[in-house]
Amino acid sequence: MKDIVSLCKRRGFIFAASEIYGGINGFWDYGPLGVELKNNLRDRWWKDMVITPPIGPDGSPVEIVGVDSAIIQNPKAWVASGHVGGFSDPMMDDRETKLRYRADHIKYFVLETVDGSYFTVEGKKVRAFAFMQDTPPEEIERRLKKFKVDKKYISSDGKLPELVFSSGDGIPLEEIIGPDASKPGTLTEPKAFNLMFQTYVGAMQSEDSIAYLRPETAQGIFLNYKNVLDSSRVRVPFGIAQIGKAFRNEVNPRNFIFRSREFEQMELEWFCHPSEAKIWRDFWFAERQRFWKSVGLSSANLQIRDHDSDELSHYAKAGLGTADIEYRFPFTAPGFGELEGIAHRCDFDLTQHQEHSGAKLEYMDPNDNTNRFIPHVIEPAAGLSRGVLALICEAYTVDEKRPSGLYLNFHPSMAPKKAAILPLTAKDEHVPLAQKLYLDIREDFAVDLDIKQNIGKRYARQDEIGTPYCFTIDNDTVNDQTVTVRERNTMAQERIHMDKVKSFLHEKIRRSSV
Repeated sequence: MKDIVSLCKRRGFIFAASEIYGGINGFWDYGPLGVELKNNLRDRWWKDMVITPPIGPDGSPVEIVGVDSAIIQNPKAWVASGHVGGFSDPMMDDRETKLRYRADHIKYFVLETVDGSYFTVEGKKVRAFAFMQDTPPEEIERRLKKFKVDKKYISSDGKLPELVFSSGDGIPLEEIIGPDASKPGTLTEPKAFNLMFQTYVGAMQSEDSIAYLRPETAQGIFLNYKNVLDSSRVRVPFGIAQIGKAFRNEVNPRNFIFRSREFEQMELEWFCHPSEAKIWRDFWFAERQRFWKSVGLSSANLQIRDHDSDELSHYAKAGLGTADIEYRFPFTAPGFGELEGIAHRCDFDLTQHQEHSGAKLEYMDPNDNTNRFIPHVIEPAAGLSRGVLALICEAYTVDEKRPSGLYLNFHPSMAPKKAAILPLTAKDEHVPLAQKLYLDIREDFAVDLDIKQNIGKRYARQDEIGTPYCFTIDNDTVNDQTVTVRERNTMAQERIHMDKVKSFLHEKIRRSSV
């Protein structure tokens, strides 16, 4: 991950927000190439969901429309949704380091021996070391060695068996060393911490003017459900899609842009008859996995995982539950991290908003006025920010044979730049031809005109930003109007006529998207 983060900054994908002031934890800016990559993924999701939605189980295209709701809504909406009263995580503070942790993200290395002896630090008994749940095994080993933990607390081969980890239940806090602490007894008891960012609307700052930055985009969809029904020709089953920013005051943002305080979501709320919820849940499981594979994520790095009963959100407990599409990120390997959740939200949200607002949100079957019901909802909710990170991690390919030492193997449809136009030199006869070709294809593709530096360094740069094809203008181009095409992955080269470059790119990128 350190190499990937370094590349992202060096080549203009992602920067730390407010970096010249030391940054601000949990916030990130997208650079020139990062915003192109993010927009490519965003636009592809919107196209596949709204513009050309998938074919449903009956062989007909499903109905999906879009909305773009306000980031700040009436605070009563967040009371109804359960976020004001229940959108909180159990937090533990460390009195020594002043750091704060989610209690449910901590695991404990329990020190136990057959003879009942115990480990001490500064004369105090230690029964467990606390670690964040995504701490790599090698980091755990390094920390235990730093504390000179005797081998008798580890298996005979010196490895760390998973069975020694526990929830920490029954171990007094005074006998636990926190994840970043140097002595035991510095962790506090867990306390509830609300994750919503609070603000005020209007000139007066009082209890009456409190509002919240939305922690999810879903509620804006539910609040507009009746508006969409009344103004559009959609009928159940149908979907409402939205892409937008959400904000959560994460206590411990980490792993680059994987867990941040400001992020973007791509969410669909699929409204259906309660009796058809399982059909549509299975349908969206298949469709969403197909989507991520179509933009370049490999099957080997993707998996579906059903939530355990203790993970289920309040809206999913009475239904078919929630499953995550997970991706094997470098910081979770060999395990996986959440990329997208697919939840059966039942009729929770519409029922809550109907009760709290007084608005009638029942659906009436247009063919049978006596058939009224609150639709159930299947929600495929993907993280756009996490999707960008997954694309970068998937694309990152070490190749010692090339000058750059690596290349980004983006799916051509996702690559920030589809092609680069490279005049071999800055000679008068090379540059005008390069500019002519650039102007010819830029209306159809995001293309880079790169004139400076020697050709080897420019190839290396294009490899590092993941450009699929480079077109080089040289002396032969002056004579016969042909250019050299270099393919990113294989570095193979061929010559084609300048007039064929646009059709060449259309064919290559169209074929890769099928």
